[in-house]
Amino acid sequence: MKRIIASFVAIALLIGAPALAVQPDEILANPAQESRARELSRELRCMVCQNQSIDDSEAPLARDLRLLVRERITAGDSNSQVMDFLVARYGEFVLLKPRLEWRTLLLWALTPLLLIGGGVALWRNNRRRGAADDDHNNSALKLTADEEARIEQLLAAETADGKSP
Repeated sequence: MKRIIASFVAIALLIGAPALAVQPDEILANPAQESRARELSRELRCMVCQNQSIDDSEAPLARDLRLLVRERITAGDSNSQVMDFLVARYGEFVLLKPRLEWRTLLLWALTPLLLIGGGVALWRNNRRRGAADDDHNNSALKLTADEEARIEQLLAAETADGKSP
């Protein structure tokens, strides 16, 4: 019984463990350098998968990029030098989070501008609808002279019959 429980626990741990694409032969001997490499790998886009970091991707190109990052780190490059090298080689698209520059300003500003524009459009639409509803309600409450005269006649008839209005 203990073996069955232990095997279920082992299977659960294997299933729950994160699947990382970094192979054992890629890992650097220096833990500090490996930590830097993993940090940088999480910020770089796999050019094949496009929505994964190279740290998560199992594509051959992602492996090549991981090895390149580790090569540059062992050569003594700083994190920014590694990133600049990769951007110069592959373009801004290699970054999962693009840098805030004049070329990417529209990319960064578009979402807030769309949200603000949508909010203004909704606000204006509600104001117009409210004003149109008020105009419609006010015009529906105004009676013509004939209608007012008819109401006066009905009220006078009710009062004459002895009923109170």
